[in-house]
Amino acid sequence: MNIVVLEGYVNNPGDLSWDALKQYGTVTVYDRTSRDELAVRVADADVAVSSKVHWDAEALSWAPNLKLIALTSTGYNVVDLAAARERGVTVSNVPAYSTPDVAQMTFALILELCLHVGYHSELVMDGAWTKAADFSFWKTPLVELQDKTLGIVGMGSIGQAVARIARAFGMPVVFANHRPKPEAEGDGIRQVEFNELLSTADFISLHVPATPETNNMMNAESISHMKDGAMLINTARGSLVDEQAVVDALHSGKLGGFAADVVSVEPMRSDNPLLQAKDANIVVTPHIAWATHEARERLLNVVAANVGAYAEGHPQNVVN
Repeated sequence: MNIVVLEGYVNNPGDLSWDALKQYGTVTVYDRTSRDELAVRVADADVAVSSKVHWDAEALSWAPNLKLIALTSTGYNVVDLAAARERGVTVSNVPAYSTPDVAQMTFALILELCLHVGYHSELVMDGAWTKAADFSFWKTPLVELQDKTLGIVGMGSIGQAVARIARAFGMPVVFANHRPKPEAEGDGIRQVEFNELLSTADFISLHVPATPETNNMMNAESISHMKDGAMLINTARGSLVDEQAVVDALHSGKLGGFAADVVSVEPMRSDNPLLQAKDANIVVTPHIAWATHEARERLLNVVAANVGAYAEGHPQNVVN
């Protein structure tokens, strides 16, 4: 098969290998592919390996031989699944490859909101401790996690991993989920309605997919029902959050902090409202939760396995 990797750099900037794909055909790797470049690059492709390329009906028409879109992601909202199905194109994804990494990032963000480790380290390295009158100093409030309630929105594999870490910190956990999930309850973890979660949680962490139903689910109205001073964390998708509403709530003091590894448009635009909140308790990282070496290695292994399963006549991880 003719296999084309369209956005190779972000998954593998050189510290991993694409060799596992080569047993299934000829492999061409492009670091990045713009919309203008797409038609030429997929004209003869049997398999396209991609992440953020937008596969609408037009893009699919540019690839008459295309049989498989092997996504290097869990989400598949970039593909018009009905159009792909109509053209006989199978679409596969990579589920759950970064679960421990996103859970880890969730708590990295929570801890930074509470302890400002990076900021205090900068002060020390700039010499502030050498000039201090006392053995210890702090320039921000410091917050203890024990006995603070964590609200988890979406109790899939990542939400459950976050809950386990929260319990290790001594945090009670409440969670809201689109369906009852009694198997996830117990040992300080209980399911509640979304509105109860908003009003009772000291920290709210989002772990749901981007869908029309979840678009801007954290908006001015929902934030108004949160506890005063509660903190919001988003490691899921930027579309879940009304960013201007978050900025307004930070400036009013309604939100005690906001941390995100995702934003509404990526790369972040210079007019993103979150950049107006530099003086608030805010942490934004450039969508790196998934990108540990270990997670990317798992990702590429599953992508290769998806291509191999298709080649052998039993496609796996099919989303359409």
